[in-house]
Amino acid sequence: MFLLKKITGLILSPLTVCIVLLVSGLFLLLFTRRQRTGKFTVTLGVVFLLLMSYDALPDRALETLEHRYAPLKEIDSISEVKWIVVLGGGHASDPNLPVASRLSGESLSRLIEGIIIHKRFPQSRMLLSGGNIFDPVPESKSMAELAIILGIDKDGIHEESAGLDTEDQAILIKKIVGKDKFILVTSAFHMPRSMALFQKQGMHPIPSPSGYRVKNRNEVDPFMFFPDSGGIGKMELAVHEYLGMLWAKLRGRI
Repeated sequence: MFLLKKITGLILSPLTVCIVLLVSGLFLLLFTRRQRTGKFTVTLGVVFLLLMSYDALPDRALETLEHRYAPLKEIDSISEVKWIVVLGGGHASDPNLPVASRLSGESLSRLIEGIIIHKRFPQSRMLLSGGNIFDPVPESKSMAELAIILGIDKDGIHEESAGLDTEDQAILIKKIVGKDKFILVTSAFHMPRSMALFQKQGMHPIPSPSGYRVKNRNEVDPFMFFPDSGGIGKMELAVHEYLGMLWAKLRGRI
């Protein structure tokens, strides 16, 4: 089921859909008499690619997710936090790379945010969550290794290395933290789905979103008038999250 979910998500990703439209349209134009259908399909693919290549539409789609929960600013008003839970966001355990480079940008920003919060609550423990998805080394191990290098006491770290996705992590983390108060750290765009899955398990985490992708420009710069692959990446993330929430709702998980 896990592998099927991943493959379905890849098939329905905006970039895959765009490529399918362009290739299908090109095939119709070159090898069939359905010229009108081919032109329409290619045009649709080009328009879709253009819409994704500029920030306006991707930013709007991702901003809706990222602004669901505000950044954790009033941290001094929180007390008795026992756990700082950090969800992994991808890694590659290449031994030829520095430890920090083995983590994806998402995992790195989440871990740094978790470490910052943990230092504000020195009595808390860091719970690093991430299994070994298509990698022999669990992601939690890579995060823990970097956290120790950055000054976190090894005894203050607990690894959850069995969860394959956010739903698994919520179930497994509940067994560890029980009814303890904890702060949940994950990417801002991933926070709405994470909170829904954790709340479904009867938990009430304090959200601390990190790694914001949508950032307001204070000035107009010339680069905003040119297409950018970053917009495609943002749209990919947004669609992935919306599909994830839809899948979870259909299965009654949120």
